[in-house]
Formats: sequence, C-alpha cells, structure tokens
Amino acid sequence: MKRLNTYRFLLLGKAKLKCNVAIGKNATQYPTHLAWEAEKAIDGIKNDRTKCSSTGYGNNSFWRLDLLNIYRVYTVVVTNRIDCCSEHLNGAEIRVGNSLKNNGNDNPKCAVISSIPAGVSYFYSCVGMVGRYVNLVVPGVMKVLTLCEVEVYGTNLALKGTAVQSTTYYSWGAANAIDGIRYAPGEASSCSITLSHLNPWWRLDLLDYYYIYKVTITNRADCCPERMTGVEIRIGNSLENNGNNNPRCAVVTSPVPAGGTVSFSCGRMAGRYVNMYLPNIQMYLTLCEVEVYGFVLD
Repeated sequence: MKRLNTYRFLLLGKAKLKCNVAIGKNATQYPTHLAWEAEKAIDGIKNDRTKCSSTGYGNNSFWRLDLLNIYRVYTVVVTNRIDCCSEHLNGAEIRVGNSLKNNGNDNPKCAVISSIPAGVSYFYSCVGMVGRYVNLVVPGVMKVLTLCEVEVYGTNLALKGTAVQSTTYYSWGAANAIDGIRYAPGEASSCSITLSHLNPWWRLDLLDYYYIYKVTITNRADCCPERMTGVEIRIGNSLENNGNNNPRCAVVTSPVPAGGTVSFSCGRMAGRYVNMYLPNIQMYLTLCEVEVYGFVLD
C-alpha cells in the first residue's frame, strides 16, 4: 500500500485548475440521503449547500467516481460543506484503483482526510496513482459522508506547451520531449538532443502561468544515460539567459538509468517557463520526455 501522503495545502482564493477529469463522469454512493445525490459532487459548484452529495447513515459509507477510463491521478481536491457538519469528512479515505471489490473501497489509499474546515478545499497529491475509480469512504459504523465537490487532476501540462532548445542535433528537436512518448524503439526515438556545447539547455513554454508541484523526466533508453546527470530544473517567468536564471526546483544529482523516469517535487513554484539546464559543462543534453503537473490560480 502506498505511503500516506502528507502533501496537502489549503486553497486560498478562487482556484481554477486545468482539466478536471471528474467533470462529466459518473458518480455513485451508498446510501443516499434524500436529494443529495452522488452526481452533485462533480457538478463544478463548490459553495452551494444544495449542490452537495450526502450519504445517509451507514456502515462504511462511500462515494465513488468512475472516470470511464484509466488515468494517472496526481491530485484530488475535496471541498467540504459550507453551512454545517464539516466533521462528516473527518477520517475519510481517498482510494484510487481499477478494482470494484468491496465497491472499490479496497483500492490503494492515496490519503486520509483528518479534517477540512467548512466551505474549504484541500488538495491531496496521489503521486501518479493509476486507476479508473476514485473512492471516498468513511470507515466505521453509522457514518455520514458529505462532499460539495471532488476534483481529479491527472493531466500533463507539458502536452499543451511548446518547446525550444539551445541547439538541435540532426532531427532530434525540442518538441520530441513533450510528445507524450516516454520510450519508442530505435536510436533515441522520440527524444530531444542538443549539440555538444557549453551550457546546453531546453525550455518549455506552458503558455500560461502555473503553480508547479511536480516535474518528471525520462532518460534515453538505448545509450548515454550519463547525459542527464547534473541537469538543473528551473521554473519562472523570466527569459533572462534564456530562462536559465529562473529559480531552481531540483538538480539531477544521481545517475538516471537508461530509459528510467524520475520525478521531482517543486512545491508550488510559480512560472510559465520550465527549463532543463546543464551548466558549466560541454555536453549533449538528451531528454526523452518531460512532464509537468500543476495548476493556476485566478
């Protein structure tokens, strides 16, 4: 079972996250209290108590979202009821997976909700858990589960961006690193590669301003894995020095195996540009996929 995740923060202000995959999907719960049906928790309305879902009193009361496809889930956002009864969410477990055994309540656990204040949204990072079903379940006897909105995010923001790099080695252009393909057969297939020169860099333009919480990089599979060692991930809004002077999220300090994928937590670093920068060395910079996960606040 995955370690209980503690990456959680209070949503301050009105949030607009890109690509909430819960919208338009199917929800069910057991039992249901009067007219507070399960679908009301995925209607996009957060702060209207009449638009919340609520179970009746039951044993191990649960709510389940069917995403209708298998997703890699990175963030689940839960909004509590605004007018009363905020304690109904206390102890609820968020579970993500593909099984319907025990109504989906036996799937791997992303997080446990200790409490959420009335009318407030909390974010829970599920670290790329894979599944079709997202459950919230309150274990115990005669429990009520109330939800005013559940949002699920698993979209790679890089897929909608544009990429450039300092130089290009033959046909291995910058866009190859954001084509959604981590590995393809052949020589550096679907990877980006610069020429060998001092301080090579690669830059992603997200085309909007985001808070970024995770960046994932995949290394070349057929050779040359050492080329990623020392790469700095930089995030910000400046194009000074081609974006390479923006604040640093992380450094690839350990060798990444050929074809390996590594992820780095960037907290809530803000920016439009994500750079991969290899300073103070003459080297080819090779990237087979760069993925970026985050959200934007209005």
